[in-house]
Amino acid sequence: MANHISAKKRSRQNKVRNTVNSQYLSKFRTTLNKYKASLEAKNEEEIQKSFSTINSILAKGLKKGVFKKQNISRKLSSLSKQISKK
Repeated sequence: MANHISAKKRSRQNKVRNTVNSQYLSKFRTTLNKYKASLEAKNEEEIQKSFSTINSILAKGLKKGVFKKQNISRKLSSLSKQISKK
């Protein structure tokens, strides 16, 4: 356990950041699963909708510092290739 005031504050901040980051990751994974399900079902409307939602979630995560820019680019590129294959 932290003894200094600044270390205690840092511990509190880390807990809050961990919660926020895990919410973004969870939201991303849920949407990614919906995207993959719509790819399997070949539902064009649903595919575009989930891809747009994924893009939005990743952009917001980038703004908050949850995801790195290169990681987002790689993911979106991979997902858009899957769309063009189907």
